[in-house]
Amino acid sequence: MTFFWLILFVILVLVELATMGLTTIWFAGGALVATLAAIFDLQIWVQIFLFLVISIVLLYFTRPVAVKYFNRDRIRTNVESYIGRQVIVVSEVDNMQGIGQVTLDGQEWTARTAVAGITLPVGTVGVVESIDGVKLIIKEKKVEEI
Repeated sequence: MTFFWLILFVILVLVELATMGLTTIWFAGGALVATLAAIFDLQIWVQIFLFLVISIVLLYFTRPVAVKYFNRDRIRTNVESYIGRQVIVVSEVDNMQGIGQVTLDGQEWTARTAVAGITLPVGTVGVVESIDGVKLIIKEKKVEEI
């Protein structure tokens, strides 16, 4: 039975290396412990029990930490990548009148201010705080932020 667990361990590690998706590494840890149990000639039900328990424990306790660590340098895609970016007001932004446009990467966007009652004149540099539908929610960028 030792060879079964060892082969399973190798297969799970190879799958993890091929996918890098944090999907099988937890079960590889369980297979490694089951291999050690088989080396010490423990009964098959103990080996299976150890495989299942160790895999579940590793999955439950270490996956959230690993996912957070691996997603730390994740590149934001699509619209969420605009948050924090600078924009230039090309048409006065006024929430009360429901008007305003800015440019971001050469594209014009409808914009509103993050704080009601603030009007941003043409030429103001702003920062995208969030996105609401097809509107950029912006705030004025202070001089020291530029």
